[in-house]
Amino acid sequence: MTHSIADLRSEYARAALDESHADADPIRQFAHWWDEAIKSQLPEPNAMTLATADASGRPSARVVLLKGFDDNGFVFFTNYDSRKGAELAANPRAALLFFWPELERQVRVDGEVERVSAAESDAYFRSRPLASRIGAWASPQSRPISGRAWLMARVAEMGVRHGLNPDRPPHWGGFRVRPQAIEFWQGRPSRLHDRLLYTRDAGAWQRQRLAP
Repeated sequence: MTHSIADLRSEYARAALDESHADADPIRQFAHWWDEAIKSQLPEPNAMTLATADASGRPSARVVLLKGFDDNGFVFFTNYDSRKGAELAANPRAALLFFWPELERQVRVDGEVERVSAAESDAYFRSRPLASRIGAWASPQSRPISGRAWLMARVAEMGVRHGLNPDRPPHWGGFRVRPQAIEFWQGRPSRLHDRLLYTRDAGAWQRQRLAP
């Protein structure tokens, strides 16, 4: 039996998001939701959609993994020569989206982007499995290649060249999204969802409720 896409819907009734219980600081509120996502054993709770745009404003999006967050922002790592790296160099702004359907929650982050320090990138790179470190040397990310055989030969070559303790490639490292706005979305019945938007104004966070 074929079902129409228009007939696919879910009713959200798991929780509420109320101003009286939400933290006044969005980073602390994110940490609270993050802890609940971890305790719920969600599959890859750190998966987030990263949206960027090139210098002309043409957008693109992909899923990356959050590798740290604090009051300074949200950190992920990538090849600086990749499409997202080139777009962030030309237009250092980005949007993030976390979607945790099991908790009926979304978090949206908009902000300016900067590279993390070389020391931060070095430290994270050293923590990665050896195969991933070799892969960072081998892959010309986002560029056309002749096939998987070429890639695997390149991995073998880089493995021999860099050995068991490869340094971080100069073209690989972290980005930090410094949030200017963070929105928390909690699914509610009848599509009357809870939405709390935090915006930074003169260094302080302001909060307002948005219509669903």
